[in-house]
Amino acid sequence: MIMFPLDTLEAWILNLQWAMPWALLMLPLPLLMRQLPPYREAQNAVRVPFFERLLEASEARRERGAMTPRRLRSQQLLVVLMWLALVLAAAKPQWVGDPIEQQKAGRDLMVAVDLSGSMETKDFTNQAGEQVDRLTAVKSVLARLANERPGDRLGLIVFGNQAFLQSPFTEDHRTWYTLLEETRIRMAGPSTSLGDAVGLAIKLFRDADTDNRVLLVLTDGNDTGSMVPPVDAARIAASERIKIYPIAIGDPSAVGEEAIDKKTLLRMAEVTGGQAFEALDRGQLDAIFKLLDDLEPSVFESVSFRPQVDLHWLPLAAVVLLYLVMRLFFGLARYQPATRRADL
Repeated sequence: MIMFPLDTLEAWILNLQWAMPWALLMLPLPLLMRQLPPYREAQNAVRVPFFERLLEASEARRERGAMTPRRLRSQQLLVVLMWLALVLAAAKPQWVGDPIEQQKAGRDLMVAVDLSGSMETKDFTNQAGEQVDRLTAVKSVLARLANERPGDRLGLIVFGNQAFLQSPFTEDHRTWYTLLEETRIRMAGPSTSLGDAVGLAIKLFRDADTDNRVLLVLTDGNDTGSMVPPVDAARIAASERIKIYPIAIGDPSAVGEEAIDKKTLLRMAEVTGGQAFEALDRGQLDAIFKLLDDLEPSVFESVSFRPQVDLHWLPLAAVVLLYLVMRLFFGLARYQPATRRADL
């Protein structure tokens, strides 16, 4: 004898749900139909003048009534089971699996990189001690950002005369860094449109679905032609719950368009609740990114869902099978004697 474990049965019941449970209200419908008066259909009859002779010849008695086939209990049971299966199929049973949890990025981090002409100044060193330009140093540090922050969705904006989207928000950090590697100095123009870069970032953040929004700006100059001043753009960013972390790169003693506007960068950070930094060499740049890990640690959001499998086809298959069985019973019932029900 095969025993069905009770805990397995309980788990099966708990994992079963109905997409349209209101359909189960149709179960007692046949019982209500039985309370209605039977349907009677009037038909024309043919008057036979020699009917009495037919009765005498057949030795039959004069009666009023109808011939009804005998209904077997098994046939009644099949009809009940078919109705039950149809109602269960209409209720759309579903098997709900065990919860599955997935981790997804919890923060959108947009990186805006200055590609103006001053970024070609070679006042940084790489890990080998060689002199490299500022953009090369920025790329090497951002490589660590891509590798060490798996919980963030990264985006990339490059700006010069204008701001351009290089990469939308993505969890594919390898592709993001490949797009960063393809950037070149002056490819967006020789000037610095810092305010436009912030404005473009605001537009992209509005389309994002996370509340953790951070804008990281790396620039070595001052704003030279934005349509919206950087501080005004920062105020709009603050209303969108965006934190800005400006990082000033290069020589603070530079003059003219290449001079770093530290006052503006500091004000942008204060307005949005971020923090401004200054990196004069590769060591300071590395230290800034380590500090950013403390200020804005990686955030993960857990998403839980339960897979669902529709099972309505099972009761429908049972209906087809029961119908075939019922047709078989009807075929056998033809050989059963009929009963005469008197209608006096």
